[in-house]
Amino acid sequence: MELTDDNLRTLSDYLQHTLSPDVNVRRPAEKFLESVEVNQNYPLLLLHLVDKQDVHLTIRVAGAVAFKNYIKRNWKVDDDAGDRIHIQDREAVKQLIVNLMLHSPEAIQKQLSDAVSIIGRYDFPNKWPDLISQMVEKFATGDFHVINGVLHTAHSIFKRYRFEFKSQELWTEIKFVLDKFAKPLTELFQVTMTLANVHANNTDALKVIYNSLLIICKVFYSLNFQDLPEFFEDNMKIWMENFHSLLTADVKCLQTSDDDDEPGVMEQLKSQVCDNIALYAQKYDEEFQSYLPQFVTSVWNVLVTTDLGPKYDMLVSNALQFLATVADRTHYGYLFEDVNVLTSICEKVIIPNMAFRVSDEELFVDNAEEYIRRDIEGSDVDTRRRAACDLVRVLSRYFEGKITEIFGSYVQVMLQKYEEAPVQNWRDKDTVLYLVTSLASKGQTQRHGTTQTNQLVDLTSFTTEHVLPELQKDASDTQPVLIADSIKYVMIFRTVLPREMVVGSIPQLVRHLIAYSQVVHTYAACAIEKILVMKTSDGSPVVKRDELVPVAPDLMNNLFKAMTLPGSHENEYIMKAVMRSFSSLQEHVIPFLGELLPKLTEKLSVVARNPSRPHFNHYLFEALSISIRIVCVADSNAVTSFEEVLFPIFQEILQQDIQEFVPYVFQILSLLLGQHKSGAIPEPYMVLFPCLLAPVLWERPGNIHPLVQLLQTFVQTGAAQISASQKVSGLLGVFQKLIASKVNDHEGFYLLQSLIEHFPDNTLSPYMKQVFVLLFHRLSSSRTTKFVKGLIIFFSLYAVKYGAGSLVGMIDSIQPEMFGRVLEKVIIPDVQKISGGVERKIAAVGITSLLCDSKEMMDGSYSHLWASLLQALIGLFELPEDESSLPDDHYIEVEDTPGYQAAYSQLAFANKKDPDPLHGISDPRLHLAQSLYRLSVACPGRVSPLLRTGLSDANRAYLKNYLDAAGVQLV
Repeated sequence: MELTDDNLRTLSDYLQHTLSPDVNVRRPAEKFLESVEVNQNYPLLLLHLVDKQDVHLTIRVAGAVAFKNYIKRNWKVDDDAGDRIHIQDREAVKQLIVNLMLHSPEAIQKQLSDAVSIIGRYDFPNKWPDLISQMVEKFATGDFHVINGVLHTAHSIFKRYRFEFKSQELWTEIKFVLDKFAKPLTELFQVTMTLANVHANNTDALKVIYNSLLIICKVFYSLNFQDLPEFFEDNMKIWMENFHSLLTADVKCLQTSDDDDEPGVMEQLKSQVCDNIALYAQKYDEEFQSYLPQFVTSVWNVLVTTDLGPKYDMLVSNALQFLATVADRTHYGYLFEDVNVLTSICEKVIIPNMAFRVSDEELFVDNAEEYIRRDIEGSDVDTRRRAACDLVRVLSRYFEGKITEIFGSYVQVMLQKYEEAPVQNWRDKDTVLYLVTSLASKGQTQRHGTTQTNQLVDLTSFTTEHVLPELQKDASDTQPVLIADSIKYVMIFRTVLPREMVVGSIPQLVRHLIAYSQVVHTYAACAIEKILVMKTSDGSPVVKRDELVPVAPDLMNNLFKAMTLPGSHENEYIMKAVMRSFSSLQEHVIPFLGELLPKLTEKLSVVARNPSRPHFNHYLFEALSISIRIVCVADSNAVTSFEEVLFPIFQEILQQDIQEFVPYVFQILSLLLGQHKSGAIPEPYMVLFPCLLAPVLWERPGNIHPLVQLLQTFVQTGAAQISASQKVSGLLGVFQKLIASKVNDHEGFYLLQSLIEHFPDNTLSPYMKQVFVLLFHRLSSSRTTKFVKGLIIFFSLYAVKYGAGSLVGMIDSIQPEMFGRVLEKVIIPDVQKISGGVERKIAAVGITSLLCDSKEMMDGSYSHLWASLLQALIGLFELPEDESSLPDDHYIEVEDTPGYQAAYSQLAFANKKDPDPLHGISDPRLHLAQSLYRLSVACPGRVSPLLRTGLSDANRAYLKNYLDAAGVQLV
């Protein structure tokens, strides 16, 4: 693509179309841009368009967004797909982007800053060493629009230092940054603080200056997060004195109005200062000690003088977190141990910040999703309530008795106020429930809720007296907030409350599923799901099936009715509860499915038009999967009914290429096909089969595992039909593509294993030599641990299926004496790396076959390796897994966990149990003993001497145990 005016106009038109609300206009434009992005000059064309002043700003911003997304998709070089950006374009982008970003309007600057950050993640500092120098130069311009652009970019690049694991590479990068950036940043900080005083009466200037100070403080946090840099330690006085000035500053002209709910720059700045000093108090306590007392005083003043307005939430939250950090240091215990101090903290700081404010009530009613996200999803990290709760927990850790006593008296007063006037004083009850939860819960997990409690709080009696009565009320009789609080309370303490109390709450929770309040019916669904998933110590469900069956009609009816209520048409918590209820009821759900399945499929048709709720969609497919499993266990012929309903929807999803849903469709097709009798693939599936081999489907990482799973099901169900349809070469073409990939080679081995297991010998024999050649080519070009493990398992399965002699002969036909090198360089040194019960069994039985059934191993040119191979096999049985890595492993960018891929979500209820091709062999140790016995009978007097001279004493002892357990003795 040339940098011409015509191309710029074309690009501008297509970007305009991507903004269209009409999907028939938008999607073709998106597809076109995706198709041309591999062309040289495409990113430069985007940048030139973004920089053109005569183009409408909307188009320029769309271009900047497209550029950022292009960088996000393509800048990282995929080891399998190769580099999708021309090298000249890479260099040109890095030369252009910083200056372009700095003189662009703010909306464009933000997108380009993000792009710089993404490029920096991969190229900085090694491939972009002058980036910091380019940015630092701009500090001298004095233009704060430019300086702020630099600071934003620095912040976006350095922010990852807060989350990265410690490593030598990380230390080296941070040192490189500090050497070039710490001194200019400190000087800029000082200059900017001076300018704040010089322009004290110029509101416009102060807005820009304090915005700069805010970003400087954020960059400071990132650069200091991993360790205390020497430069900042030497200049701590400069930073801390100025931080204190900022924390206590009162800049009237920058104060936001009382009606404004969003934090202004001063609130954000003071909040970040609290973050910074909390970091030093927590991690660099000794160096920070002399500054701490003045900060404690100032933070206390901030807390007692700041009102309850939402705009101050982040500031108050971070101030409370600072106090919690200080209180969590035993040597500062003297600051808090006095009862008067603790009472003052409780009265003036904790209880006011736990109060349910008008703004919280507005959120509860008008933005239920945000309320839920903050309240039960744990994203309330920065809320006042969470910070106050954390402070309570820290103080309880050191002064449990005093804190419980102090709060106990407040709890009684607030409960009394509520009892006297429930309608007016319901907020007091809400505060009590939150306070008791904070006080009683000492340790909790997402899966189990609270697991440790404060022994001074009697949860059972509190629940009986103050929680269950609220649950039993109707929404019309009490505040919905209190019902939501009570449901949340049961949810949090579900593992520590008596079983009868938790199970007994289910009918009330089912009743609240149809509450009009979105928060209430969502919490009810969430609580039901979490209770149903609970297990006893022996692994059985806490809620017995016969306890659930009586409430099943109301449960099913109310769950589906809840999805018709405002705001909950695609409520993920409700759909998750549907899935869990189906799973818990099993065959008892069948009577309801006649009515419910049409509702689920209708829901699928609706969401397929515009998938926007990934969790809801996932649980919807899970619910369909569990329905198929349950019904087909009871009646295998019912699979055709599911196919009749689902195939038209699936066809639409595949034709429209709805990327989010395609992997799910493959998984459910696999589940459906697996319900058919072996040897008979129905016609609609055979029509689909050639399409599954199309290369374009295999380009998307999210498709690969479900596609392999589906192809395996085809092979297992109808190998003869596939063979007759002349598609074996197509399957092997897929194998060839997968095996060449370091990320997906294990999927290639899965497919190959299925082919070997299920195809007749004569079908594969014409192709097998080429398969081995491909495998050895990959071994020589990239020897990763994952590939070597897969290769050894494949060799072992081949030896079991076709005979050890056939394996030796095949490898030696590629190159004479090659099998000996495979034993010495691959199997013997690396068999210990194999993990997984079935995989280790296949390797063990395959190696046993080589030892006991191969003439070449016993009498031929490889007999000198016989004892070494047996030693390796006994090591596989007795030694821990070898977790050492091979040199090429660092190229693998994803976890070595089969099934995980970006953009791929495994359906738990559609997943098949990994088949065991050797299910007839229960214990490979006994199999080895029996095979050695047969060998000794065939070769009398030869095996025992080999064992005496070739095995270590320990391994001979292990082998004797195997022989004794099998009840055999060698001849």
